[in-house]
Amino acid sequence: MSQMLIESLRFIKLLNVVYKEGLHLGKTNQRLFEKSIDIEWGNQLNTNVTAAEQLDAFAARYSRMQYTLGDKLVPSLLRMLAENTGSNLDNLNRIEKLGLLVSVTDWLEARNLRNKMVHEYIDDISELIMAVNRAHQLVTMLVDTYNNILTYAQARISIDNATWPGILEQ
Repeated sequence: MSQMLIESLRFIKLLNVVYKEGLHLGKTNQRLFEKSIDIEWGNQLNTNVTAAEQLDAFAARYSRMQYTLGDKLVPSLLRMLAENTGSNLDNLNRIEKLGLLVSVTDWLEARNLRNKMVHEYIDDISELIMAVNRAHQLVTMLVDTYNNILTYAQARISIDNATWPGILEQ
């Protein structure tokens, strides 16, 4: 099997994985933010099991999609385009230049929010609330980046017998 065929299969698989992650994140995002995520809500996390589980699901799904998209799918796309891959920052700068990512700065913030959502509630509930609300805002960026990569790849890359995933709704 040729290296290009292997990379093509990997790229399509990663697109499908990110699509599924996006579907799950979208549902959790919608359910979690039906109510206001504020200090009062945060102070109930120790006693409100449902809220704590929703928060954990959101943080895990957000983190998973952000990681797979940025650390796996982006380098695979660049290889499919016969581009050199580099550091994560180099790769992000390249897809920003291609018009697939709106802001590298926002992406880096999204990545840093993963740690805050996982660790901050132990020490500072207000930091957690700020991180969760900002992550909620950045979900749109994750979805847009996936959709941009998908449509860009479909227009420029020919993969025999590819099963392309769909566009994610906001």
